[in-house]
Amino acid sequence: MSATDTEQAHALSEYIKTKLVEADFGLLGKIVLDKPKALNALSTDMIEALQATLDDWANNDEVKVVWVEGAGEKAFCAGGDVVMLYNSMKATAAGDVPEKAHEFFTKEYQLDQTIHNYAKPVIIYADGIVMGGGLGLAVGGSHRIVTERSMIAMPEVTIGLYPDVGASWFFNRMPGRCAEFLGMTGARMNAADALFTKLADFAVHTDDLGEMQMAILESDGTHDGITLAIQSAQMEQRVHESQLWVNYELINELMAPVDLAEVVQQFKELDTDDKWMGFAAKALLNGCPMTLCLVREQIRRAKHMSLSEVFDMELTMSTQCAMHSDLPEGIRALLIDKDNQPAWSVQSVEEITPSMVEAFFTQPDIKK
Repeated sequence: MSATDTEQAHALSEYIKTKLVEADFGLLGKIVLDKPKALNALSTDMIEALQATLDDWANNDEVKVVWVEGAGEKAFCAGGDVVMLYNSMKATAAGDVPEKAHEFFTKEYQLDQTIHNYAKPVIIYADGIVMGGGLGLAVGGSHRIVTERSMIAMPEVTIGLYPDVGASWFFNRMPGRCAEFLGMTGARMNAADALFTKLADFAVHTDDLGEMQMAILESDGTHDGITLAIQSAQMEQRVHESQLWVNYELINELMAPVDLAEVVQQFKELDTDDKWMGFAAKALLNGCPMTLCLVREQIRRAKHMSLSEVFDMELTMSTQCAMHSDLPEGIRALLIDKDNQPAWSVQSVEEITPSMVEAFFTQPDIKK
């Protein structure tokens, strides 16, 4: 990648920084999400800059490895620009597709797919908060690293969306009923949880970052060589530190009923001293009822889908969410007015019919 290319990528977004680092194997392309005050949340221009950079480096034979991290110590990436989504939805007439929201989802999913399918190793340093769109970036990497500070979640149930960015695909690769539980509760995961659910490959303490980076630069740059370099610095993996593992049997029991109303009732009746489970139950019970239905349905439909088919389905779902009332109302209640009193389109899952769910999987008429 030439200096000019780097400048072009920067011009697309002031919040993406790129750098080429000399290594024993050639060049390592470093990308930093540089919007720490907003927890490195993704905007459309950031997504475009990331896409342009990855496309350039894919065609640069000197760049052998890509490294992606977030600026600051608080977050890798806390998700997408939901305020932009809100403004796009509010400015759109009922029944029409919010153009900026549709553009954002389209470009975001293209970027996520690019990372999943990238021909060169993509190392993701997922330190700090990794939520929603941030997890979409992270999970596609070839080498996904979490730390003692990692806090991971798909909290869309709180705003009337659903776990997107390829979640329909990676949810189907989790043990037991963990996927339904995480999607319906937005429960927060730590490093051990990420390893347990296969959202991450390695856990490395932040104090050992420098040692690990040096080992990577001194490696041969191959997938296996990078794996060995990261393993030389990784933390001891303790499965009992995973809340999902500790509560695994209970989670499977809670999510087992075929009738979603029974699942909700079990959470209402849950008596636990476990603060983590308590927070999860509260989020499900206060969350968007339609999201609960969409989580179960997206997992069912995507079970035998390819990754590209999953992203096609999710683009339809997300566009439909932008055309329905729950998403703008959820964002309003949580982030605009901050009254935490969303008026969901339905009060309970019992009110939701199959045709209402089917509407979210129906391709909308998008004007060219």
